[in-house]
Amino acid sequence: MKIAVTYEDGQIFQHFGHTAQFKVYETADGKILSSRIVDTNGSGHGALAGFLAAQGVDTLICGGIGGGAQAALAEAGIRLLGGVQGGADEAVGAFLAGSLQYDPDVRCSHHEHHGEGHDCASHGGHTCGGHCHG
Repeated sequence: MKIAVTYEDGQIFQHFGHTAQFKVYETADGKILSSRIVDTNGSGHGALAGFLAAQGVDTLICGGIGGGAQAALAEAGIRLLGGVQGGADEAVGAFLAGSLQYDPDVRCSHHEHHGEGHDCASHGGHTCGGHCHG
């Protein structure tokens, strides 16, 4: 199994569509075999699902994520575990142990606060601090 986590400085990055890196874990028999950090090279939002699929990822752990990205992940056959906070390594360990706390109904409601045509790039460095768990 390959698990990807939105990643920044050891923590789960809280805005899927703006993540600059994923930490990708190769796992088997409930254990982490290896991990590596992969740059998204500027891919964002829906394009990230294809990026993850190309990496062979079948499970994603992240913080906030919008509906369009969720649909793209579902289409790519990638299981989503959203609404997760804290350390990336700890989250993967908890997932493998069957104890990961996540929100099956996670939505990045941040976009809804601004209405149609909003461009998150206008926030510069925005991490959805708390808005993505609504």
